[in-house]
Amino acid sequence: MELYTERLKLIPCSKESLLPYTSKEYKQGPHFEMYLEELEKDKTLLGWGVWLVIEKRTSKIIGDMGFKGKPDTEGSVEIGYSILSSEQNKGYATESLRSLTTWAFNTYLVNHITAECLADNVPSSKVLEKLNMKKVKSNNGMLYWQLDKSADCIQNKSAGRPF
Repeated sequence: MELYTERLKLIPCSKESLLPYTSKEYKQGPHFEMYLEELEKDKTLLGWGVWLVIEKRTSKIIGDMGFKGKPDTEGSVEIGYSILSSEQNKGYATESLRSLTTWAFNTYLVNHITAECLADNVPSSKVLEKLNMKKVKSNNGMLYWQLDKSADCIQNKSAGRPF
């Protein structure tokens, strides 16, 4: 399973998917180890955890993103993302998140995608706004966002625009 955008390739993380890609700048966070351990126990988690964001032109890992687990009983998943500082402000986060949210909605298991970011993280807020996510709450310096699957999203997707 892989997703492709104009400039990027997204691959769900597994021990095997990490092997062909390297980056001197990119360092795996602790969420990788936790996710890989859980994936060993439950193979159905593939796709509902960490995805590698790879620049197609260079085959370099420029970040990661993904879901914090499978959809819950209401069809809700939380998404998170990180792009190398040297690769920020190039539209990569928006491009890859748009692809990943489209994938999630197309599984028919997801009705809502949520995200959170620090209130003073303006670049992250701008990315979420570009995805048409709506601020639903602010609490203790955090902003909480949500994107709902709707007939409008489906209509825009069929017109060639994911959302």
